[in-house]
Amino acid sequence: MSSLNLDDFTDLIERPDGGVRRAAEERRERRVVPPGALGRLDDLGEWLAAAQGTVPVRPVERPRVVLFAGDHGVAELGVSARPAGGAGQLVRAVLEGGRPVSVLARRLGAPVRVVDMALDCAPETLPADVVRHRVRRGSGRVDIEDALTLDEAEAAFRAGMAVADEEADSGTDLVVLGDVSVGGTTPAAVLVAALCGTDASVVTGRGGEPIDDLAWMRKCAAIRDALRRARPVLGDQLQLLATVGGADLAAMTGFLLQCAVRKLPVVLDGVVSAACALVGQRVAFRAPDWWLAGQASGEPGQAKALDRMALEPLLDHGLTVGEGAGALLALPLVQAAAALAAELPERPERSGEAAGEETEPEAADTGS
Repeated sequence: MSSLNLDDFTDLIERPDGGVRRAAEERRERRVVPPGALGRLDDLGEWLAAAQGTVPVRPVERPRVVLFAGDHGVAELGVSARPAGGAGQLVRAVLEGGRPVSVLARRLGAPVRVVDMALDCAPETLPADVVRHRVRRGSGRVDIEDALTLDEAEAAFRAGMAVADEEADSGTDLVVLGDVSVGGTTPAAVLVAALCGTDASVVTGRGGEPIDDLAWMRKCAAIRDALRRARPVLGDQLQLLATVGGADLAAMTGFLLQCAVRKLPVVLDGVVSAACALVGQRVAFRAPDWWLAGQASGEPGQAKALDRMALEPLLDHGLTVGEGAGALLALPLVQAAAALAAELPERPERSGEAAGEETEPEAADTGS
């Protein structure tokens, strides 16, 4: 029996400040730009003001990219374009600056933090600060066995919470959340299908590096088999993550919920972060108010999860690469929304308007 009581999050997580949001809306009405002229940027600025609890909104100055990493045993079935156990190579490429997220992060001034939860590689091949939270070497094959033991799922969940606390305590003011995994979209699709009550074919996508039709069929079959194992444990979210999730997914769920507790806004990337957010919503219904959907990845499971949480992606550029790159592209949009909300001047008040005075119409000059 786990000692972690997920029900506590329902009491700990509050919604962003509604009074502050109303004040931000009133400020918008007084600005020189007509209401509605900035489209979703207005909504973004008001959401951020409510999350920060202040008007005018503060600029986003200390963003951070946080990537949870792991290998998944289901990749042995050939459900991914990458070889099973290959996530460690991706992590090294990210750390060395050779992945899209690395390039974008340098350009946008957002440091990247990678957290190894279940990579299938020797820990000494990676920096100590990357591997210190590792729970196990690779997660189990979810179509025939549990991804984790319940104790491992709790350890991973708590590790995610600890990372959220570290980020909040260090002054991070916005997190871009992503994953570095091989096979991770398969358990993510299982979680979405289980929580939304849909069939495997509805949520099976092509992955970050698109797979061919035969691989898609293998992936769909694996999700179908894992879904049968998921349904009996739907009432216990930690057990669900242990059964058909993985150490990286359990950690991301704990991270998302603790960020909501700490009032730290998060931008979600692809289907893996969306699936974890969906589990988080099942734990605490107010938690999604602290999250933004950065991009539409094209994965049907992501679309299903975001629809369930009423989150609309900020961008749709067709990026499937994962690793937080698509969500990171949304960072300048959020920063622009904050700048516009804070820095646009208000309309000058006309004479007598401030005091609520009514002006008499001038008498017409009759020339007499």
